[in-house]
Amino acid sequence: MGSLVQSVDWLAIAPPTVTAAVALVVLVVDLFLPEDRKPLLGRIALGGLVLAGLSLLPLLRGDRSTFCLTGPDVAVTACSYTADHFTLVIQLLVLGGALLTGLLSVGAIADSKLPAGEYWFLLLSSAAGAALLPASRDLATLVVALEVASLPAFALVGLRRGDRRSSEAALKFFLSSVTATAVTLLGVSFLYAATGTLHLTEIADGLGHVDPRLAVLAKAGVALTLVGFAFKTAAVPFHFWVPDTYVGAPLPIAAYLSVVGKAVGFTGIALVTVVAFPSYADVWGPALAVLAALTMTAGNVAALRQRPDRKHSAVRLLAWSSVGQAGYLLVPLAAAGYTDDPSRAIGSTVAYALMYAAVNLGAFAVAALVARTRPDNRITDYRGLSARNPLAALAHAFFLLCLAGLPPGVIGLFAKVTVFSAAVDAGLGWLAVVMAVNVVIALYYYLQWTAVLFKGGREGAGETLPSGATAEPAVRVPATLGAAIALATAIGVALSGAPQLVLRFASQALL
Repeated sequence: MGSLVQSVDWLAIAPPTVTAAVALVVLVVDLFLPEDRKPLLGRIALGGLVLAGLSLLPLLRGDRSTFCLTGPDVAVTACSYTADHFTLVIQLLVLGGALLTGLLSVGAIADSKLPAGEYWFLLLSSAAGAALLPASRDLATLVVALEVASLPAFALVGLRRGDRRSSEAALKFFLSSVTATAVTLLGVSFLYAATGTLHLTEIADGLGHVDPRLAVLAKAGVALTLVGFAFKTAAVPFHFWVPDTYVGAPLPIAAYLSVVGKAVGFTGIALVTVVAFPSYADVWGPALAVLAALTMTAGNVAALRQRPDRKHSAVRLLAWSSVGQAGYLLVPLAAAGYTDDPSRAIGSTVAYALMYAAVNLGAFAVAALVARTRPDNRITDYRGLSARNPLAALAHAFFLLCLAGLPPGVIGLFAKVTVFSAAVDAGLGWLAVVMAVNVVIALYYYLQWTAVLFKGGREGAGETLPSGATAEPAVRVPATLGAAIALATAIGVALSGAPQLVLRFASQALL
């Protein structure tokens, strides 16, 4: 047996540990703060996320691992926690996404009268689980990290007390996720029975020499284990919770789920497929390819069908758009099953995720701004935004064009070409064709929304300006919300200015 005595590398585990510690600090401080000083909790939470992000810097010097099996009878070094380049890139995405969500949340908590202490504690706890997941190198830690990221999210979705839509969304999200988790745990138990281990590297070795009598059990375990991560990625047919959950949740939490939730999902899929199941690529490769095709098609077709004058149509369109984008994220993961160099395909997914995280959070930030005066958040409510708030309209147009893959959103185009190339290089020509068709479908609804921003009047919202009336005054932008929009725009512009650096940075995320 390996030694049970462990020396903990505290520097390696600093990012999730700092985030979790600050969550506990917020929970305790909340007990002693009077109501008028609750905004201090937001500053503590944002400072904690910045500190957790800074703790990534010392880890750039090289890979670090902890909680490893040791002893003379251990043939392959197996660790439960590894802080390699892949881990650091995903942790940067997670903590950056949580920070932008925090900036969006400051105003939302006050406007919606949400309980500040519970909100910040749950958000930080979820972020800690999401930061732990990319470093996890055994199935037990992966499942625990997945649930730590998910369970607080259920509560955040239903945090608006007395709101029936919010409660219904939280319940649907919870029941769907619990079912997926149960299936995943069943798959993990099958894999443990077939290989006798939970460490990913040892599972890879065990599946390469599995007893023929356990081959069916092992294949079932591989398939079932992917279910939970496919659910978090909102892949079809595990996507049905998305639109209602996004509409029922506070807008910052919908933004958080659309980015960090997907990061958790595709990271889990990448780890279990490429690290643990390389010998079963003929099982998960085709399965992920079919999932990618179904997901992007279902998401884009549903987004295309959204009526601009329907209540919450803007959030619903972003929700279905995120399902379509999940399909694009799955394409390189599927391609990894058909190539001898899966790390290049994983790099394409990471590059696309970095682009998507920045611009999608920016789009939700503008949606939160519009919702301050138009709580129904219809797409027609964005008519004339260029007159009311030119900078917000230009930023939103930039975000939508990035998601569509059109200039000046160069990073969006570059990311789509990278994903497309991964499919072609892997010999998945049919999947590349499906993706090309879906990109064209998505162009229509992204450009339609972009055009609405620069149209005058509000006739589409059922209102007309009387003759001689002046346009309504510009919307006041809270400082934190403006900072979130500005930061997302700056990241998108910077990435568009040097897209090759993004791919080079992501391609180093070797598993």
